[in-house]
Amino acid sequence: MIKVALVDYGVGNLFSISRALEREGLSVDLISSVEGLRGKDAAVLPGVGNFKVASNNIRPFKEAIVSLLDEGIPLLGVCLGMQLLFEVSEESGSEGLKLIEGKVVELPRHVKKPHVGWNTLRIIRRNELLEGIGEGEYFYFVHSYYPKPADEGAIVAATDYGLEFPSVIALENIYATQFHPEKSGRNGALLLRNFAEIVKR
Repeated sequence: MIKVALVDYGVGNLFSISRALEREGLSVDLISSVEGLRGKDAAVLPGVGNFKVASNNIRPFKEAIVSLLDEGIPLLGVCLGMQLLFEVSEESGSEGLKLIEGKVVELPRHVKKPHVGWNTLRIIRRNELLEGIGEGEYFYFVHSYYPKPADEGAIVAATDYGLEFPSVIALENIYATQFHPEKSGRNGALLLRNFAEIVKR
């Protein structure tokens, strides 16, 4: 059985994403210590809430996460878990895991924040994470900030909300979504199924 570490660092709706991953045939271990990451086939960083609190809580896991990535093991970041992959956030000035070059910035002043609800994807480049997911498909968002990668080539899909922001990123064996696939119905389930297939290879 493929084992996935769902990292519990004190934020996020862990139950819903755990159930969603299990429905796609993955064995999910909820881990709250660095030791729990050992021997896993993939890792998932969930997250909802304040960047500063999350960044402080996730910091002890950084070395173990880097080791996983160096071994070629896939990592999926979701919502705040996506933002934590970057260097720094405007939300608090706090540093992230620095796994991807770039920063996290606030949505523009003229839009209602947080951005809550269903919105579409514009596919920028094809990637195995979006296999079977077409242009204009809907996913569920809840956020006030978004990532700006230094390398725009990392952007797989973007979403419009007052401006176009990256909503799916893939860089080597790092995958991330600004939306919540576990709350995104059929399309979200398909994305998690694609991630499961990536893990099984």
